[in-house]
Amino acid sequence: MTEDKSIDANIVRSYVRYLKLERNYSGNTLEAYRRDVQKLLDYLRPSGRSVLDVAPDDIHNFIAALHDIGISPTSQCRVLSGLRSLFRYLVLDGFRPDDPTELIPSPLTGDHLPEVLTAAEVDAMEDAEPDDTPLWQRNRAIIETLFSCGLRVSELTALGLSDVFFGEGYVRVRGKGSKERLVPLSGRAVRELDAWLGRRGEIPVKPGEDDYVFLNRRGSHLTRTMVLIMVKRKAAAAGIIKTISPHTLRHSFATALLEGGADLRVIQQLLGHE
Repeated sequence: MTEDKSIDANIVRSYVRYLKLERNYSGNTLEAYRRDVQKLLDYLRPSGRSVLDVAPDDIHNFIAALHDIGISPTSQCRVLSGLRSLFRYLVLDGFRPDDPTELIPSPLTGDHLPEVLTAAEVDAMEDAEPDDTPLWQRNRAIIETLFSCGLRVSELTALGLSDVFFGEGYVRVRGKGSKERLVPLSGRAVRELDAWLGRRGEIPVKPGEDDYVFLNRRGSHLTRTMVLIMVKRKAAAAGIIKTISPHTLRHSFATALLEGGADLRVIQQLLGHE
């Protein structure tokens, strides 16, 4: 595996040098192409395989994994375009006899996936409709937790006080099939959750609802519909014209991590995918 990593590192250096000298690409473009190749290398790492061993099925599964975490078809096409460029270079320079991307169809950009929010748009949603009520702080904490942790709305509404570990910096999430996973809390999420929990006591809690993190004004746990209505209202109040749902924040989490260089498999684990 160490040898494969060394081979790949040398290939990437040669490829980037080729793009710079032969194609005259700018520094930003070179970095974008390098990141796309690195995404594939990270995906291959657990198998110990090199780009020299990649088969068409590997490319297909990699693109499918991008789709599964909510990366838009347009972004999938961009990544695939970068991989096509890499493998054309490998064939051109004699590293490989074939191009495994040759028969891979481009993702259909007409496919609908939730739009992606920027960090600034999430901030605007959190700041919208300011007042001094506990529910305003609750809504800030909900939006930040969805965005910072990539939770499904059902996972958020089921989150219990016993699932939040501030000292260790993570939450325990019960996902599909009752499977549990641990998801790190960002510093921002810790602050917003702590601020909400500081005011949660102002709401009379109904019997049996004591452990739920997020409550409605009557002291019962939230439903998916309540969260959906709140998120849509906050987006409208923030002047965001995109089609927004709680799932949009989950996709935004995955996209931000991927664009920041996170390993695709790690993102899948954080999202609770197989």
